[in-house]
Amino acid sequence: MEEKSTWARLRWPIKAIILAIPIIGIGYWAFESGKFDGASPKSATADTTSVSPTMAGTKATDEKRTFNYSPEKPVNGEYKGVVEVGASGFNSFVVNIDKEKRWEIISKDFGKSFVYEGMATTADIRTGLKNYIGAMFDKGVKSKNIHFVISSGAQKEPKTAAISTELKKMGYVVNLVTAEQEGKLALKCVLPASYYDNSFVVDIGSGNTKISWIDGDVKSVEAPGAKYYEKELKDDAVYAQVKSALEKLPAKKREICFIIGGVPYELAKQSRNGEERFTVLNNPEKYAVDKIKIKSGVNIYKAIKDATKCDTFVFDWDANFTIGFLLTVK
Repeated sequence: MEEKSTWARLRWPIKAIILAIPIIGIGYWAFESGKFDGASPKSATADTTSVSPTMAGTKATDEKRTFNYSPEKPVNGEYKGVVEVGASGFNSFVVNIDKEKRWEIISKDFGKSFVYEGMATTADIRTGLKNYIGAMFDKGVKSKNIHFVISSGAQKEPKTAAISTELKKMGYVVNLVTAEQEGKLALKCVLPASYYDNSFVVDIGSGNTKISWIDGDVKSVEAPGAKYYEKELKDDAVYAQVKSALEKLPAKKREICFIIGGVPYELAKQSRNGEERFTVLNNPEKYAVDKIKIKSGVNIYKAIKDATKCDTFVFDWDANFTIGFLLTVK
């Protein structure tokens, strides 16, 4: 009876110890894994940073970031169309603009380059222009609201003279803009009013790069474009020129860069999330590029980043300096 009495006294403590062993093991594993050290578990979206007006420009190491800004929609607007004759081809836009200059894109067509490929005759040019104009008519743009702009870079291309001549024969006004005007028009289109105090605008074109900001009025400077290699300019020399151009940019304007142009477009394509309006670019060294134009554009981008120490470069998928031109038309 004594042995049985002893077992009766010990069996519950022994069972309790046996039951406690796995619980202790789980607790130890959790402690070692950092579950109870104050850190939250990592999730699949932990590498996504949201960039807002209050935190944009802060240091971020995440690969994918977003920019939370929604422009106001136009009210009782009117459709207007513009064709940009650029240094590498045609871009065209149909835009809904209201009296308060609020706007939204209706359609966009980038990079039609048949004129610059050595395959276009005068007849080809006329046919192509008629196609552009006809497509705008189909979208509801009135003839009086269709405009043509020849960029500063394109004006350096001999072939644009033929385009200008054909447009004039068709009864259209050809608007020529300088690099300084382009920079100012890009800012008018791209930079939201709430970012006037802390941000600047960059438009990396094929023929030149335009940098603009507001300091009382709109300031604009010019630097080499992404096709600088055609002028036998070296990467190091262009890098230095771009950095030098940015010396005039006030320190307080360097928090966010709104960036547009052909090369930023190609970079943004690599990380766009669905149909987002704004894409935050990765650091220049994150892009693996093999085309010389893109490589040259990344060199310009790196010079801008190094010169300004700006951490947030926001690409606007709907913007173009020619839309800024439309915003100036009464």
